[in-house]
Amino acid sequence: MNSPEDTSPRQEPLGELPAGRPLQTDFNDGLDYPRLGTVSFRRGTLTDNQQALFNEHWPHLGRVLADERIDLDEWFGRTGHPTIVEIGSGTGTSTAAMAPLEEDTNVIAVELYKPGLAKLLGSVVRAGTDNVRMVRGDGIEVLVRMIAPNSLDGIRVFFPDPWPKARHNKRRIIQSGPLRLFASRLKPGGVLHVATDHADYAEWIDELVDVEPLLDYKGWPWDDCPILTDRQVITKFEGKGLTKDHVIREYLWERTDAPNPE
Repeated sequence: MNSPEDTSPRQEPLGELPAGRPLQTDFNDGLDYPRLGTVSFRRGTLTDNQQALFNEHWPHLGRVLADERIDLDEWFGRTGHPTIVEIGSGTGTSTAAMAPLEEDTNVIAVELYKPGLAKLLGSVVRAGTDNVRMVRGDGIEVLVRMIAPNSLDGIRVFFPDPWPKARHNKRRIIQSGPLRLFASRLKPGGVLHVATDHADYAEWIDELVDVEPLLDYKGWPWDDCPILTDRQVITKFEGKGLTKDHVIREYLWERTDAPNPE
């Protein structure tokens, strides 16, 4: 006798994104935004230990991009704490190093590459760090779909992909549109912190420091900055840059107290 066909919905593996073209918001404000094609992920696999930790802790510590606002107090299990989103956390080296130095702050690491998130998850679990959460997805879409306006105390963009070929410059995350989006998600007084070791990207950012009226450019360093800006450790990508005598440029902006257009 043939067994009845299994009609139960298939369970997606933990932390997986839907196949095909990713969610992509259409912005109609006349500003420049990076556009994604179909995302193909490097097939990095998790070690057995990483997979075991991922299976156990991702349901509590991680989420996948979705059309759902994050309830920060519920997710972190505490109320009234400042929150920082780190866009493009990579393998989480700086995230894991900075988080224990800012225990009073909620930190959300956003990254597309699953093995990078698994490495960060393992780091925070082994260290007993309880103020880090993770979202797998494109940073722009995570901010649009999952983060409420005027809710963040800080946004970090450390060593974003420089897209060095001129025809790919439109994919860079630091553009007029993302700067407007960052400002909209920050509270008045919130801080945007960007770092790059790519000279051409630094020149690109130099042209944009005053383009967003809701962001007051503070330069670097900013002694009175209300959030931690000393990354304390040399990240993997920063270390590569230093070995090539690259100059690391850092940028800080403060969200003004002007009304948010949203």
